[in-house]
Amino acid sequence: MALTTASRPALPAAAAPPPARGRRKSNKFLRRQESLAGYVFLSPWLLGLMAITAFPMLFSLYLSFTNYDILSSWQFVEWVGFDNYEKIFTGDPTFWKSVRVTLSYGLIAIPLKLAASLGVALLLNRERRGVGLFRSMFYLPSLLGGSVALALVWVAMFNGEGSFNALLNVFGIEGKPWINDPDWALETLMVLAIWQFGAPMVIFLAGLKQVPTELYEAASVDGASKVRQFFHITLPMLSPVIFFNLVLETINGFQGFTSAFVISNGTGGPVYATKLYTLHIYDKAFTDFQMGYSSALAWIFLLAIGLITVVFFSTGKFWVHYSDGEN
Repeated sequence: MALTTASRPALPAAAAPPPARGRRKSNKFLRRQESLAGYVFLSPWLLGLMAITAFPMLFSLYLSFTNYDILSSWQFVEWVGFDNYEKIFTGDPTFWKSVRVTLSYGLIAIPLKLAASLGVALLLNRERRGVGLFRSMFYLPSLLGGSVALALVWVAMFNGEGSFNALLNVFGIEGKPWINDPDWALETLMVLAIWQFGAPMVIFLAGLKQVPTELYEAASVDGASKVRQFFHITLPMLSPVIFFNLVLETINGFQGFTSAFVISNGTGGPVYATKLYTLHIYDKAFTDFQMGYSSALAWIFLLAIGLITVVFFSTGKFWVHYSDGEN
């Protein structure tokens, strides 16, 4: 006779599992070990940040309010408050000359460098035989960076008997000592900066690779010329890359030092023509030994670059367009 549901013997209820306290403790212990391991691996970077960046910055901020001059003992260091900052704006004519030279250098060299890098990137974006070699050759000057050797080569090229004047003589043009001429010395620095366009060129080239080809095909079908495609497709699609290069090159451009120091032999001459702001900071610190005053100059420079960066990010929403439609 088959057993009905009611007549079946009841099975014993399964025992509830014990609370997993030991498991929770082991998981918590593992998380602590992982966190500790992460801090151990980060410790070289943290130590470098504190010893090389954070502490020197804070110490420089303190020195900017003192009369520290390197040569005197610490017992003679006095707190002068904002006297260094007041002297910078009211009693230092070289400060305003260096600001004018730096602004002229940045406002001319940086846009031309970005334009050159974008133009070369457009040419190298075409897949042709040997394009990889040309990309490497155009990027090579950026590997040298602001090296002393490159600045010495520039001095040899643009002095009175340099190779640039020899090239001009071939065409019957009389040369001049470009780096010793107050009207042209800064321009030679600009040419050197523009020539090193390899780094932003590579970034522009990567951005061009991300532009959908369907946009150009649709524009060609509609009859848009290459110029209209450049202004209505290429530039809007590249606006985030342009913004990135603009911020990066502006910061790097205003920090230029090595070429101006080598070409002018550390004087910023002739007649303050190459007296960049960074060179003025260096002179006050290691020529006049006014470390407190130089620190104040450096902090004004930091605030100025920060302000320029804030302006870029504040105005970027009006012209930077992203692929998701957000500015």
